[in-house]
Amino acid sequence: RSSDLIDVPLMESYSDPDDRSRLITLDYQKFSHELEEKIRDKYEAQNPNVDIHIIGFAKKVGDLIDGLVGVALFFFVAIGITLALLLWFTRCIKSTIAVVVTTLIAVAWQLGLLHTLGFGLDPYSMLVPFLVFAIGISHGVQKINGIAMASGETEDPLSAARMAFRQLFIPGMVALASDAVGFVTLLLIDIGVIRELAIGASLGVAVIILTNLILLPVAISYMGISQRAVKQAREEASRDHPFWRALSNFASPTVAPISIVIALLAVGGGLWYGQNLKIGDLDQGAPELHPDSRYNLDNDFVIRNYSTSSDVLVVMVKTAPEGCAHYDTLAAMDELMWKMENTEGVQSAVSMVTVARQSIKGMNEGSLKWETLSRNQFVLNSSIARAEGMYNSDCSLAPVLVFLNDHKAETLEHVVSVAREFAEENNREGLEFVLAAGNAGIEAATNEVIAASETTMLIAVYAAVSFMCLLTFRSVAATLCVILPLVLTSILGNALMAFMGIGVKVATLPVIALGVGIGVDYGIYIYSRLESYLRQGMTLQEAYYQTLKSTGKAVIFTGICLAIGVFTWVFSAIKFQADMGLMLTFMFLWNMVGAIWLLPALARFLIKPEKLRQKA
Repeated sequence: RSSDLIDVPLMESYSDPDDRSRLITLDYQKFSHELEEKIRDKYEAQNPNVDIHIIGFAKKVGDLIDGLVGVALFFFVAIGITLALLLWFTRCIKSTIAVVVTTLIAVAWQLGLLHTLGFGLDPYSMLVPFLVFAIGISHGVQKINGIAMASGETEDPLSAARMAFRQLFIPGMVALASDAVGFVTLLLIDIGVIRELAIGASLGVAVIILTNLILLPVAISYMGISQRAVKQAREEASRDHPFWRALSNFASPTVAPISIVIALLAVGGGLWYGQNLKIGDLDQGAPELHPDSRYNLDNDFVIRNYSTSSDVLVVMVKTAPEGCAHYDTLAAMDELMWKMENTEGVQSAVSMVTVARQSIKGMNEGSLKWETLSRNQFVLNSSIARAEGMYNSDCSLAPVLVFLNDHKAETLEHVVSVAREFAEENNREGLEFVLAAGNAGIEAATNEVIAASETTMLIAVYAAVSFMCLLTFRSVAATLCVILPLVLTSILGNALMAFMGIGVKVATLPVIALGVGIGVDYGIYIYSRLESYLRQGMTLQEAYYQTLKSTGKAVIFTGICLAIGVFTWVFSAIKFQADMGLMLTFMFLWNMVGAIWLLPALARFLIKPEKLRQKA
């Protein structure tokens, strides 16, 4: 079967046909839909033997916008699921509504503050409202659980709210401060969208302090909790729980060493498999969309059948004014094109040299032997006159467009290294080869920034969160009990990314900081309660049983709520959002498991209950 390629230049804005004085900006979503309806669907229906493939920036952006509309629906799905789970957990409509409303207030304030500061929502920062909602619900659950337990001791809603506030404000404040500090470390990464995400998430945590730590207890002090919920809290406090009793064995002298050994094996296995983790995208096609999306299938067809692609790396050639037309400059550009076209992963290369050679051939009756650069400057001046779009107004800057097979990490790294090597060998006074523009060039530069920032960010986020824990508990042992389960989660998260074929990129790099910053909440709530029981003279296992009995259900529920808040993203039509949703779901759930399972085992070896009793 034969095929033809039609290149259609677009105008970002154009005159209104009905009113020439008014400019209309191109609506990418509408344009994408019209391409489907008026081009693809129409002509494929007229002739079943015709297949139409459409690629390009406008089509890709249109498909992305369609995907973003779907993500907005996921937020309401997450609210519905969380509402149902909250009602099951609290057995109280009033407290359920109070938690959801105060959390939605936090989301609204966060979005309003972002708008006030001049920021908006992009495909990356759209995750932030989900995170703010999930974090708000998790802390709201802890508050409601504490108030319900306090209501078992007093009939007065105000007294119950005050008791819960005194017990939970400090650990809640420390947990949220740790969240914020973890997010702020993302500012170390010199990538705009990641910094905007960090600012948005930090603002969200700040407003949660006001809404869920302060406003929620105030609201409950007026509304109270249903008698059914109070009755259940009293029954829970008075009876023995076989499930929590079984889990308390994680703190026993027999089970704790086994848990430590399993954790060490998991660390070793995670580090070994995590070596396969790559920087950048690992699939070809538009990285924003799934490999099996219609756009990427069309893109694959074009790459397989034509010497062009949507992945373009641009090398900029800088000269003195009017210097781009000199023979030496054009010859160097020609040599660069030849070298790039003979590099694995490159489809073709185009520059003003391409037009000049064709023009010279055309001026000589189409003879192939004239398809070369002339040393006659007048001939060169005439030949490049037809390449107006390939150099700037004073002929001091000319691009070399390198079309790649794909934007995979290894492809970009190899092609950039070849171009960089050529530049180092050929840069001289009056001639400089500068990397890089084009979508592939930008992605290659982004990968280099990520590779340089990943370790720094990881050290910074753990140092910041550790400092907050040390400041709170005044104990290195307590800090290790809270932090080490998070380290295990980070290592296993890297191994999971390698196993799933997900590279470290703009979308997944923040997941590490977000996972650590939010995951520390579990450990802080559990350890603060565990320490209070140890100060009362209980053994470690009994203290952990009482901790699980009072906060275990809330911690597990918190993990599930956090996971639900981001798991809906797995179904996003936008690939990097699906990757973020998958990784955050894993980190939230595994951090919860680590706090329940590994923290008490570490406490068995690191915490000395008699010292805590002496301090008490």
